[in-house]
Parts: sequence; structure tokens; C-alpha cells
Amino acid sequence: MSAQPQVQTPKEQALVIRQATPADANACGKICFEAFAILAARHHFPADLPSPEVGVEILSEMFSHPGFFCVLAEQGGTIIGSNCLDERASIAGVGPFTVDPTAQNRIAGRALMQAVLTRAAERKFAGTRLVQAAYHNRSLSLYTKLGFVVREPLA
Repeated sequence: MSAQPQVQTPKEQALVIRQATPADANACGKICFEAFAILAARHHFPADLPSPEVGVEILSEMFSHPGFFCVLAEQGGTIIGSNCLDERASIAGVGPFTVDPTAQNRIAGRALMQAVLTRAAERKFAGTRLVQAAYHNRSLSLYTKLGFVVREPLA
């Protein structure tokens, strides 16, 4: 009788956070488009990005630019989200920050935010700023738990 290899379900698979590379832009850009499109549609707003290709193009540029620190989350060898830190000014900027809709509300979002916040602290930025859709209360809850304070609404 031979032992069967143990198979882990996606929930049991370890989450890996690593620095993004230009080769990751295709998968991350598609997730970025889909996550923002689903969220906007749920709240009856137009999508932020017109197509997956635009998401891929934006993240390809950011993942290649030395002024951005970008990370991604993988689970079971599959990319499930990404986040970037714009390091080109004294106040660091967070985003775009997206997690695959099928992997949301677990641990990836918090881990991706913690990765860029740790980087900002290590680099001793004067502050860290992010902008979010006012209708997305779930992400606002995460951001406030991580120490962000609402400063002002944007229109």
C-alpha cells in the first residue's frame, strides 16, 4: 500500500507575498480590471478601466519603473492580487490595490497592504496616502484598521 500525497485546498495553501516583476503584469492587470469593474458595477458606477488591456499596460509600466515598489500575492502558484507603493515623493502613494474577486475577504488584501506599509516605514516617508472609491466601505474598514485616517472626500 502506498501513501497518497496530501492535497491542500486553496484555503489551506500558503499565501506568498513577493515583489512583482514586469512578467507578472498580464495576470495582475486582468485582476485589476476585473476587481474594479465588479465593484463599480455592484454600486452602479462606471468602471475605472475600460478594458483588461489598460490594466495590464498600467501595471506593466509600474512594475518596470524604479520609482514604484510593487508586490503581489500568490496562493497555490496562482497570482491573486497586487499592490504598489509610489515612492517618487516625500508622501508615498498606495495603489492600485486589487485582489481577485474570488479570493477577497480572506488574508491576501491585508497582507498586500501590510507589505507596502512596511516598505513605507522602512523608507521613512513623511506619510502614506491612498485614494479609494467612497462607496467601497469594505476596503475603508481594512484601511482604518491599518491606521489610515479619512482626510477629505474627492470628487
